[in-house]
Amino acid sequence: QVQLVESGGGLVQPGGSLRLSCAATGSIFVIDAMGWYPQAPGKERELVAVITSGGSTNYADSVKGRFTISRDNAKNTVYLQMSSLKPEDTAVYYCHADYRYGLALRRDDCWGLGTQVTVSS
Repeated sequence: QVQLVESGGGLVQPGGSLRLSCAATGSIFVIDAMGWYPQAPGKERELVAVITSGGSTNYADSVKGRFTISRDNAKNTVYLQMSSLKPEDTAVYYCHADYRYGLALRRDDCWGLGTQVTVSS
């Protein structure tokens, strides 16, 4: 059905910025909500930003004012602009999407493989 491919991770110094991208590919689908979930070593995967198909957004308190989520529905792509990065933002960032597929528009969801973000001097 749908596959998600993340890109844009890397090593950045504290206070720096990165922009993550997540592109959805597949056949005959409608993408609903898309979100970003970082997972640090030894910790649970947690939602930090989500955006609906209509563009409504929500953020975890830990990233409010620093991260911005956006999407390009024509490209089925979601972005996460991260600024003022802190060492505690270090994690593998996973993209998640809720979607509908097929003539009956059945609901399902999927995860990307993740992209590593490391914030260190």
